[in-house]
Amino acid sequence: MDFKSTATAFLAVVMFSLPYAASAQAPSAEDRAGRLLSRLAEAEDDSAARRLESQIMAEWSKSGSPAMDLLLKRGRDALDVDNIEGALEHFTALTDHAPGFAEGWHGLALAFYQAEMFGPAMDALEHVLVLNPHHFAALKGVGAINEQVGRHALAYDAYQRVLELRTHDEDTLNAMKRLEGEVMGVTL
Repeated sequence: MDFKSTATAFLAVVMFSLPYAASAQAPSAEDRAGRLLSRLAEAEDDSAARRLESQIMAEWSKSGSPAMDLLLKRGRDALDVDNIEGALEHFTALTDHAPGFAEGWHGLALAFYQAEMFGPAMDALEHVLVLNPHHFAALKGVGAINEQVGRHALAYDAYQRVLELRTHDEDTLNAMKRLEGEVMGVTL
């Protein structure tokens, strides 16, 4: 074997092993989010919980692809200015190209929800929860939609799951109090 083919083989081995070596050393966004979720469940107060939630959402927003991250940003920007049609286009493209990226489905659910298309919103939330069962915002969306369409027991169950992850969520606590009489019944 000559020097040139030995060097080429060596470079090929190094180049193909770099992504694996880097991923073995650096924790993934999923790993970081998991550690943050553990801390969230033990947050001392609402302020600490909100900081952790923000960090978790930032980790969940990392697709690993600059193009997919751009579609996510454009979809969110469209939602921010109530351009629901634009948001639906961006999030649909994102979920078509990256169906395993939960945050794309979450954005699509938000766009459908704002368009008052609750069936498609619920379908998108189901995709989120299959990909990320700890997605507290998606669980809260499931609760909100079920509450809005009169499925109070399902809404209550979803809100309970949110509180397992986010013990300091005032909105969810208030929603559960609102539904408690209908779901639990009235005791005499």
